Formats: sequence, C-alpha cells, structure tokens
Amino acid sequence: MKKQTLLFLLFLTMGITVAEARKQRAAVVRLETTMGVIRVELSDETPRHRDNFLRLAREGRLDSTLFHRVIKDFMIQGGDPRSLIKTRDSIAYTLPAEFRLPWLHHVRGALAAAREPDEVNPEMRSSGSQFYIVYGRSWGENSLGKVRGMLNEKDIDMNRDMWEAYLQHGGAPHLDGTYTVFGHVIDGMKVVKQIQSVATDSTDCPVQPVILLRAVVESK
Repeated sequence: MKKQTLLFLLFLTMGITVAEARKQRAAVVRLETTMGVIRVELSDETPRHRDNFLRLAREGRLDSTLFHRVIKDFMIQGGDPRSLIKTRDSIAYTLPAEFRLPWLHHVRGALAAAREPDEVNPEMRSSGSQFYIVYGRSWGENSLGKVRGMLNEKDIDMNRDMWEAYLQHGGAPHLDGTYTVFGHVIDGMKVVKQIQSVATDSTDCPVQPVILLRAVVESK
C-alpha cells in the first residue's frame, strides 16, 4: 500500500512538472505598437495558425503594418502587408480553419485570424497574415441567450464555461465556429481598449495611423 502511494505521488509530481514545463514553453509574441505593447500567447491547439504567426513575426512580415480596421466595442484588425508604410507584396496564401470550441472562443482578448466572407470562402479558410484581437461588448443573459440560439441554429454549441466567460468578460460570441481563434492577450488589454476607441473614417480605418512597429517572439 505504501509503495502504491509513493508511485501515485511520483506520477502526480511528474504531472505537475509537465504542466508547468508546457506553460513555460508557450509561444508568446510581443506586439509593439505606437500606443503601447500587447503580449499574446499562441495556442498549441491550433498548430498551423501558431506556426504561421511565429514565422511571420520572425521574418518581420508584420513589422510596420497598420491596424487598418478598428471597430469600437468589437475588435482591432491588423497584419495586412499592403498597409505597410513601405509597400510590400500581399500574402496570398490561406490556412485551413482550426476551430477548437469550447476551449478557444471569442471572449474579450481573443486573438483570431481574419478571412474573406463566406460567399467567396465557403471553407472559412483564414488569411495568411491578417489577424484581429477581440474587445467586444458586454452581455446580459437575455442578449447572450439570443446569440446562443443563433449559434444553435448553426449546430454550434455554447457550453456553460463559454456562457459564464461572456457574461463576466464580454466578447464577440457571434463569431464562434466561423473564425479561427488561435491565442489570447496575456498583457496589454488596456492598449487594445485604447486602440478600439480611436476615431475612424467611413471605412473603419483610424484617422491617425496606429502602427504595429514590431512583432517579437519572446519564447518558443
């Protein structure tokens, strides 16, 4: 009995060690903007999007791009190489969707991949470079219930954990199951809040440019 207890404690310790090691190895990218720094952690549940974002950051493909689409109480979008101050070719490839509900959803702070509309992109493939960070709106039970009903009609389930997260933190639940979430903000939501509040023109582009100066891989 004593031997079994010791083995159990050993495995438990090993499990904690493995979990901590995985957390330490998590891929983190620092987004240095003209309004401050945003740090995002990339999910291992979406390996294609993770590896693609890391490669873009390491190659400097996101540097000096604009947050070219900003909508208050919704999201900030960037990563389009055509928005560079110094013109560069667009990134034409796309990535297959990696929906990972209920673990990765559009709660406030979610990092997700932009894409073309359904009518030209029925497979919901992601842009090779454009991304957005969710700020979203606050939700009450009645308004969130309507979104849950809409998602159910598309066979997309909002479980209890997602429900509680949206009620507590806010977000953009109507995008779940249709856009790939591949990470989340771990530091800098105040910067996201500031960016989503800037004045914009009729195309949702900030009147005063908000620039992603550098994307720096901090780990992995």
